[in-house]
Amino acid sequence: MADNILEMRGITKEFPGVKALDDVNFAVKKGSIHALVGENGAGKSTLMNVLSGLYPYGSYSGDIVYEGEVCKFSNIKDSESKGIVIIHQELALVPYMSIGENMFLGNEQGKKYAIDWDKTHAEATRYLKIVGLTESSKTLIKDIGVGKQQMVEIAKALAKNARLLILDEPTSSLNEEDSQALLDLLLQFKKQGMTSIIISHKINEVSYVADDITVLRDGHTIETLTKGVDDFSEDRIIRGMVGRELEDRFPKRHGVQIGEVALEVKNWNVYHPIYTEKKVIDDVSFHVCRGEVVGFSGLMGAGRTELAMSLFGRSYGTEISGHCFIHGKEVKLHSPRQAIDAGLAYVTEDRKGNGLILSNPISINTTLANLKGVTKRGVINRDKEMAVAEEYRVKLRTKTPSVLQNVGNLSGGNQQKVLLAKWMYADPDILILDEPTRGIDVGAKYEIYCIINDLVAAGKSVIMISSELPEVLGMCDRIYVLNEGRIVGEFTQAEASQEKIMASILSTDSAAKEKVQ
Repeated sequence: MADNILEMRGITKEFPGVKALDDVNFAVKKGSIHALVGENGAGKSTLMNVLSGLYPYGSYSGDIVYEGEVCKFSNIKDSESKGIVIIHQELALVPYMSIGENMFLGNEQGKKYAIDWDKTHAEATRYLKIVGLTESSKTLIKDIGVGKQQMVEIAKALAKNARLLILDEPTSSLNEEDSQALLDLLLQFKKQGMTSIIISHKINEVSYVADDITVLRDGHTIETLTKGVDDFSEDRIIRGMVGRELEDRFPKRHGVQIGEVALEVKNWNVYHPIYTEKKVIDDVSFHVCRGEVVGFSGLMGAGRTELAMSLFGRSYGTEISGHCFIHGKEVKLHSPRQAIDAGLAYVTEDRKGNGLILSNPISINTTLANLKGVTKRGVINRDKEMAVAEEYRVKLRTKTPSVLQNVGNLSGGNQQKVLLAKWMYADPDILILDEPTRGIDVGAKYEIYCIINDLVAAGKSVIMISSELPEVLGMCDRIYVLNEGRIVGEFTQAEASQEKIMASILSTDSAAKEKVQ
């Protein structure tokens, strides 16, 4: 059609043992925001990698028609030369380089052998202003927050003269305020004529910002919904994604008895590992019981991950003080190994960086935290390792052709299941789950919630750290609210609400400001 800036026709892409895309058709109107949704493994990122040239022409079948021209991209440079720019979920920024240097990395300003730094920083400042950032272009990336780093990525894309902007899970690591700012920026770009494609698992954001929504499922195009014409409700979008009605986002727990205190922490203090005068965790005390899911809520930077990592064998922080009791006995956990031996597990929020070895198969990753379970006289029994991995693949319904598949080839939701399997095989009494559903779809989330319910039904204790308030409210028996390293509120599930949680954060912020004044 004449008003389409992009048409992808009959796209089929295969990997060894997997058909990731099967005759996919996808069309985007010029000057619109088009959302691409589906469960993990549906083929969303693969389709965009085909479009951007990451998967070059010849490695797939089908046609890409952009601005009326059939395109055969060999690499990302080819697509960027046409104004197609993709921003991946994992930000591609160098922490110890400046904003300006990052923005023009690979797109340097100046002559062939001499970078014009004045022009670099002048142009960077111009594009930073467009995305609403006031930071100096000479500021190091490590010195700005994740929300601002995401805006730098968008400014970097604009500097490449983007006409079609592709954003893969752009808000997965952002708090609600930063997410809203990014979505509003996309709406502003739309008014100026830019076309955007957004991949997101956050259905409320998709329905807010998108003009059209295309649903992929198992590598097939299911349907395209249009705002003002079709039902744009969350339930309708989810039904298209999972192929069924999802009666309840959060499965109920029945007959789980909350028992004695399993973990108790008293007067816990932690200082920053680099800025050693900065107190990150300030006199925190809490407990979690056997058979209980306890949530930790708070804004980004509140100290939730730092608290969890400092408890898990002092993986974070310096000058750690306080008392930690497991089943009533005080423990001194000076390493992750000691924490594991004491029955404590920490499921990191960074599954790709710290949780899994992406270049290794599922079988090896599954047994990493409990090698002694598959080892005899220092030698790993590979047959037993395979059997354990297969057992957890079946138990957690991990979608993979084989446990010999490298974890890096799995979708985000299935990677998360492998990470959970790794810690479940270690058989801990207490699991700390840090953002256990970040970047995964509603169907996979539901399955992980069911796994959490199974764990507490078996008498385990679960601490859930989550930035998604509906998740905390839907899954947790009790909720602690953390702000600036301190616990500022505690609620039972019956007492808790989004308003009460935010009020407890805001009231402490106001009190802190008054104290300073």
